[in-house]
Amino acid sequence: QVQLLESGGGLVQAGGSLRLSCAFSGRTFSSYDMGWFRQAPGKEREFVATIRWSGGKRSVTDSVKGRFTISRDNAKNAVYLQMNSLKPEDTAVYYCAARASRTVVPSTMPDEYDYWGQGTQVTVSS
Repeated sequence: QVQLLESGGGLVQAGGSLRLSCAFSGRTFSSYDMGWFRQAPGKEREFVATIRWSGGKRSVTDSVKGRFTISRDNAKNAVYLQMNSLKPEDTAVYYCAARASRTVVPSTMPDEYDYWGQGTQVTVSS
């Protein structure tokens, strides 16, 4: 059974930075594509970023392009989300998710992910 544990959330002023981490355990990390999703109060969970098992394919949603970067370290069984130039609209609970890799392009659809972490709160004040 895969377990995911996010860390690194917190309160930051607009324009600041945070780095989220997600520790993976239970299976072979390099067999899984990884994603970051977020959910703001009253809104549906939305895609933020994804990275293929090898790190070779990655994508981010348009609203965070140029500000957020996803990366992974297969030796440490971890995936990261570097968030720069944060905006109040980035405020949400951020979730790490894992999907057994089966497509060339990692999925951006939450329903296609197999495992989820408990989430970490990111709050950006104006």
